[in-house]
Amino acid sequence: MSKRPSDSPLDLEQIRELIDLLIEKDVSEFAVEREGVKVKIRRGKAEISTPAAPVQHVVSSAAPAAAAMPPPAPAAPEAPEADSPAARAGVEDAFIVKSPMVGTFYRFPEPGAEAFTDVGETVEEGQTLCIVEAMKLMNEIIAEVGGEVVAIFVDNGEPVEYGQQLLAIRAGA
Repeated sequence: MSKRPSDSPLDLEQIRELIDLLIEKDVSEFAVEREGVKVKIRRGKAEISTPAAPVQHVVSSAAPAAAAMPPPAPAAPEAPEADSPAARAGVEDAFIVKSPMVGTFYRFPEPGAEAFTDVGETVEEGQTLCIVEAMKLMNEIIAEVGGEVVAIFVDNGEPVEYGQQLLAIRAGA
């Protein structure tokens, strides 16, 4: 029995919205897995498949994984603006983690679970700090530096904007 398009975990309209968002944000490649269906969108020149390298469509029954969009690597901690949450919290010397997209901020991997991190905890580079949900996709926000979390500027479930300050990490603490 074949699935109807409406039964699919990602419908054509959602894929079109993803493509429009990728174009708007100038993202060249994106992959997501939902309910065992993997979708990979790549902008640029099309690659021609040869018999030695066929195109694969992978469907697995594994649990869906949260999509991770790595933030750009910073050269140095950014100085907060004079009236920013970081400046008001007195953490001007800390590395400021900003939202890479518009979405909803979550401190917990799921309801009832422990927070990814709290103020006063030490985090390592590469550790998940929070999630920003955008278009029903959970995007893990990863620590770009290790150190002590000195401030969290957003409440759980609160909407966030692109570039909005999420957390402050005092590097090397």
